[in-house]
Amino acid sequence: MSGTPKRKPGRTPELALSLQYGVRSAQLPSRAKLRRWVRAALRKKASLTLRLVGAREARQLNLNYRGRDYATNVLTFIYSDKNPLEGDIAICAPVVAREAFLRGVDRDAHYAHLTVHGVLHLQGHDHERAADARRMEKLETRILAHLGYPDPYSEATEKPRSSRKHGR
Repeated sequence: MSGTPKRKPGRTPELALSLQYGVRSAQLPSRAKLRRWVRAALRKKASLTLRLVGAREARQLNLNYRGRDYATNVLTFIYSDKNPLEGDIAICAPVVAREAFLRGVDRDAHYAHLTVHGVLHLQGHDHERAADARRMEKLETRILAHLGYPDPYSEATEKPRSSRKHGR
């Protein structure tokens, strides 16, 4: 993919967005934040469902559609790559919380990153080949910077933490 074209100033693509909370937590991003993150990455007209899910649902989706028996952080399902784009994005809240903690990054920054990542997949971007991955990471970094978040791929951004509790 040659990259997502830049949209003209003042021309926001039409978006039909359904936000679903399939898991309960006080630490989930607001609907306004999720919508803002989707819009920041969207360059084409789209009809999209973004669902925050628990580990059980994420694991089942990953197993059913990718043959992988674990809960992953984000899954994108593309139903139509025509205009308008149509698809679903599932983000696993417990995986996001764990990854943010272990990497020492802000939870909202990680949610923003995974939302942008999923929306880019919906638009045809992928990271199967090294050159495509570099292009996608560069685009994610640019979008996140515009949103006020640090580069998610920078080692300086991450502050690894141990998942073990230290006792004395």
